[in-house]
Amino acid sequence: MQETKDNIVSSASYADTKPHYALLDGLRGAAALMVVWYHVFEGFAFAQGTGIETFNHGHIGVDFFFMLSGFVISYAYDDRWQTPGQKRLTLADFFKRRLIRLHPMIIIGAIIGLITFMIQGGVKWDGTETPVQWVMVALLMGMLLLPAYPGAGYDVRGNGEMYSLNGPSWSLFFEYLGNIMYALFIRRLSNKALACLVAVTGVLWAWFAVGNVSGYDMLGIGWTLDGANFFGGLLRMTFPFTLGMLLARNFKPVRVPGIFWLSIAVMFCLFSVPYIPADLCPCLQGISLNSAYELACIVLVFPVIVWLAASGSMTTNLSSKVCKFLGDISYPLYIVHYPVMYLFYSWLIKNKMYTLGETWQVVVLVFAVNITLAYACLKLYDEPVRRWLAKRFTK
Repeated sequence: MQETKDNIVSSASYADTKPHYALLDGLRGAAALMVVWYHVFEGFAFAQGTGIETFNHGHIGVDFFFMLSGFVISYAYDDRWQTPGQKRLTLADFFKRRLIRLHPMIIIGAIIGLITFMIQGGVKWDGTETPVQWVMVALLMGMLLLPAYPGAGYDVRGNGEMYSLNGPSWSLFFEYLGNIMYALFIRRLSNKALACLVAVTGVLWAWFAVGNVSGYDMLGIGWTLDGANFFGGLLRMTFPFTLGMLLARNFKPVRVPGIFWLSIAVMFCLFSVPYIPADLCPCLQGISLNSAYELACIVLVFPVIVWLAASGSMTTNLSSKVCKFLGDISYPLYIVHYPVMYLFYSWLIKNKMYTLGETWQVVVLVFAVNITLAYACLKLYDEPVRRWLAKRFTK
């Protein structure tokens, strides 16, 4: 596959895929950077024991990831299940390809999480020690992507995360469920049936989110394994994932100049909107206005961004290189950044610093370390391992 301005070969792809939409890869990387930025302010809130006051909606970058995943998987695989002869895709082929694409970074993310946990002293957030055997269990479970239930011995940080060595792995847990559902039945649905599934999951997700079933007053749900989070996380993944599939199946290009940079600007502005209190409109008692705003971003804005970005192309060499770099580091950055954030949070608590103004030099260092670590993992580990696995286990 040759490199062109319209289609840049990305390490987000692998040998058996169709050419990727370069702008979607780049937007995935930009969204990953925004998630890191959101987690910086989450650290200030965590250190103070308050709510997040800046870049409040950055966590819905994960919902953007789910939508991109549905779009790309539908585009890459839908027409391959019926291909005649040896090139016909089987369930085993599909699952092998998805494991090769996703799981090597899950393993290294858990290992990096273990390293940072031990650097912190190997204790829970409340200062109590965690037995070494439970730390090893947490490592094994994280590498196998098997979640911890709240209060489990291998919940080594003590705050109920599915994966306490690397919190964001929760979204990969649901991504795996989405891939399984896609392969087993969603791919078989007609366009009308898929549209019905999108509508049903959308209504359920809207009821769950706007009705504030979780009590969070936001869509940041799915990270722990209690009942509300599991059901909410499943809806949170299924709705944008199936909507992304529906977009891919009905896609027709609509060209908008400069859509890559425009999309990044729009997303950053959307994520920066201040928290919307429930009592802002007394006539809407029981409605989470903050969640309603985030749901509107997902339902109304994200599909337009995905559609237009899939239609576009980079027009300059610099833009193409930026887009490719962002696409390359998007998944590694998302997977490896949170162990570094744990160290940052611990430093904030110890030094009692709660604002960007006090800590901007450290924040710059955190970004530099995360980007460097992600790129190193990509080039020294992820790409070589995936190449070997693809050669060994795929047709």
